[in-house]
Amino acid sequence: MLVSGSDDFTMFLWKPNESKKPIAQMTGHQQLINEVLFSPDGRIIASASFDKSVKLWNGKTGKFIAALRGHVQAVYQIAWSADSRLLCSGSADSTLKVWDIGQRKLLVDLPGHADEVFSVDWSPDGERVASGGRDRVLKLWRR
Repeated sequence: MLVSGSDDFTMFLWKPNESKKPIAQMTGHQQLINEVLFSPDGRIIASASFDKSVKLWNGKTGKFIAALRGHVQAVYQIAWSADSRLLCSGSADSTLKVWDIGQRKLLVDLPGHADEVFSVDWSPDGERVASGGRDRVLKLWRR
C-alpha cells in the first residue's frame, strides 16, 4: 500500500503492485497536506495539514476515522510511536501534541519551543520524543 498527499487538499491510497489507479480518494482537509504516514502496524494513516488538523484514516480502505484538533496553526509534521498507540504532531503554533489514538484525544500538550516546530520523531523505545524548530533548539521530551 502507498498513500500520497497533495497541495490540492486530497490524498490517494494506492496498491501499486496491482493497479495504476488509486483504490481510494481521501478528502476532508481544507488546506494543503504536509505529511501522511502509515502507523507502524499499517492499520491507520495519519495526515497533517495547514488546516491546523491531524486526520486519521483506515489504512486498508482510506475511509475517514477522526479529526484531531488542538493546534491553532499549521501542523507540519507527525510521528507514530513504535506501538502505533500514540501520535505526536509538531506545529507552527510552537507546540507538540501527543495524541492517544485509541481514545482519539489529546494526551499531552508540550509547549516549550519559542517558534515553529518543524520536526518530530519518537525514540525507538517509545519513551522520548525529539523535536526541532525555527528557534534552532533541539528538545527531548520524556514520556
